[in-house]
Amino acid sequence: MASILEKIESHIQSHHLAPWEGTFRDYLPLLLQQPTIAQRAHARLYSMIKSAGVQIDEAGKEHYAFFEQELFGIDEPLAKVVEYFKAASLGSDVGRRILLLYGPPSSGKSQLVILLKRGLEEFSRSEAGAVYAIADCPQHEEPLNLIPHVLRRDFQDETGLYIEGELCPLCSLHLREKYHNDIYKVPVRRITFSEKERCGVGTFVPSDPKSQDIAELVGSIDLSTIGDYGSESDPRAYRFDGELNVANRGMMEFIEMLKADERFLYVLLTLAQEKNIKTGRFPLIYADECVVAHTNETEFNEFLADKKSEALHDRMIMVRIPYNLKVSQEERIYHKLLRQTDRQGLHIAPHALRVAAIFAILTRLEEPKIAGLTLLKKLKLYDGEDVEGFRQKDLKLIQEQAEREGMDGISPRFIINRISSSLIKPGRHCINPIDMLRSIKEGIESQGHFKKADRERYSQLIAEARREYDEIARNDVQKAFFVSFEQEATTLVDNYLDNVEAYLDHTKLTDPITGEEVAPDEKLMRSLEQKVQVPEHGKESFRNEIFRKVAMAHRHGETFDYTSHEKLKEAIEKQLFEERRDTIKLTISSRSPDTEQVRKLNDVIDTLVAREGYCAECANELLKYVSSLLAREK
Repeated sequence: MASILEKIESHIQSHHLAPWEGTFRDYLPLLLQQPTIAQRAHARLYSMIKSAGVQIDEAGKEHYAFFEQELFGIDEPLAKVVEYFKAASLGSDVGRRILLLYGPPSSGKSQLVILLKRGLEEFSRSEAGAVYAIADCPQHEEPLNLIPHVLRRDFQDETGLYIEGELCPLCSLHLREKYHNDIYKVPVRRITFSEKERCGVGTFVPSDPKSQDIAELVGSIDLSTIGDYGSESDPRAYRFDGELNVANRGMMEFIEMLKADERFLYVLLTLAQEKNIKTGRFPLIYADECVVAHTNETEFNEFLADKKSEALHDRMIMVRIPYNLKVSQEERIYHKLLRQTDRQGLHIAPHALRVAAIFAILTRLEEPKIAGLTLLKKLKLYDGEDVEGFRQKDLKLIQEQAEREGMDGISPRFIINRISSSLIKPGRHCINPIDMLRSIKEGIESQGHFKKADRERYSQLIAEARREYDEIARNDVQKAFFVSFEQEATTLVDNYLDNVEAYLDHTKLTDPITGEEVAPDEKLMRSLEQKVQVPEHGKESFRNEIFRKVAMAHRHGETFDYTSHEKLKEAIEKQLFEERRDTIKLTISSRSPDTEQVRKLNDVIDTLVAREGYCAECANELLKYVSSLLAREK
């Protein structure tokens, strides 16, 4: 593996760009060789997203690698965002719309925009994303805008490139006075986008409408140069340094857009529909840029209800960004945020983040309207598991009955704050799942913005998450007690599959000891199936489903084992746990363990540390916890 120094050196080399400068005459051959260097802003962003890779899943849905390391569990909203860029890249009217993201706090809106901005900066450094501009243009203008209108149709017929833009006032002046209308003499250079250097990426944050100047968006008169040029309408006396000027050819982020004063929104109206910036004393200034705005749901709803804003409604593509609803993806969010934290040697026990994620997702789910479907079942369905009475094919109907799902509940930021609170407690070296739930409960009770009804509901959901952890804890202890667990599980599942195959084929099995033909062992099969609440009338479909999974695995050249089917895995684990319950209970519940029991306990702790990611402290806590669970059972 390359060291960090080697990676830094590789990064520097790959990002080293030989400066390119020439004239418009030199630029044209480059353009004809690589027409993408003249693509418009939305097309460039779409190319950037695609360049990272696209995967298509079994359901035919596209997943974009560009987002997968930073944004989790919001694939559908991301697909709508990409759809916007794709439609706009084709030159459709969608390119004349503002992309507005709305949703609850900490749902990923800002992170998505930051990702697009940073990605665009990187893409402009690659050959595929190369950008060229008129060298002395303050708006980094596309050189093709130099071509006179009378020649543009012929140019398009020959090259297939459509020219939409107009020269900015300063470039028009330079073309007349510096280059004497000879477009071939106009200097062109390659540029790279950079928000810090105010090139191709802009950001606007609204503040007090009484004091905020519209110049922040559209630039302003440079009073110090008016004496030199004699007129405020001379473009040389104007500063093209507004965020909309800066973002030309790239994108602009409009933070909390709906907090902005109406004056600023009207400027966006013109930009969105006409691709022009209106400033005083100048004609409309052409701008090719993608405006991505974001806001919270409350202000978004007020905006929709305001009849005065209807003109702006029609000039927006609105995408709702809800909270993630998948436990596995929620864990990835926590891992990502915790990487930025200095834990100072503190250990987070296995399942601690998962238990927090289970609670967080439960708070975001709406109560099911289908009989037999609980919140926990819904949570597992959303995470890709099949549950009793429901399959993945039922998801569409379930989701249609919960239109606001993901727009309320506990945010990832709240969970991370509670984790951070746990990390700094004196004397703490490890955070286990029960510590995590306790910290979450303390946070809910201590923060005044939670309503009484919400606090009561969240307390119930914490208890639900704890019950789910009880099963996880039992399974970890069970596996650690029997090092040969996987082999025993494999033997049991093979035995089950042999009996199911004989049952479905109406054949008999050969007894391995006597050699006699015997009927399938119904008692064994039902013993496992009842562990996961498969009713008598449902055993046939359950067994057929298992064998379809086996056949599918064989067709794909894969091995079917006890983990290949979630329900079968749960049944196998419960069966083995029951068989060994007394042994485990006797060992970990003994107040005065004998030498053999002490040896076994040490072996179990060593196994938990070596194979499951526990530390000695949380492994001991796990055994104590499971001991208390067993003590409560009859």
